[in-house]
Amino acid sequence: MDSPGPNTSLQRLQNVEKRIVRVLELAGGVMDELANPSGSRKDLVSSHCAEFMKLIKDIQMTLREEIKSACDYRPFEKCDYIARVSNEICSKKLEYLAAQLDNMKQTVDEYHDADAV
Repeated sequence: MDSPGPNTSLQRLQNVEKRIVRVLELAGGVMDELANPSGSRKDLVSSHCAEFMKLIKDIQMTLREEIKSACDYRPFEKCDYIARVSNEICSKKLEYLAAQLDNMKQTVDEYHDADAV
């Protein structure tokens, strides 16, 4: 993981890129070792796999932090889109409910009219 400090977001992302290259090198090294006709060296495969997993976790953590920091900047935080959509959905539900109640009232009225005859 990068040390916190004056690193810019771009620098942190460049470091992630370097780690990704290293991860691919490690994966290639393991593949080469496993394909070795004389057999693979377990200690080398194990160390490559351990470094691979550590780098993957570091990459994941750094990217998560970068995404979170990018999301902290919300140019549309005063936007009411979500509230408007939610209200529109509620309105449609109420319209549907009112229509269903009208149908039920009509059915009840028809039932009472049939009894009156």
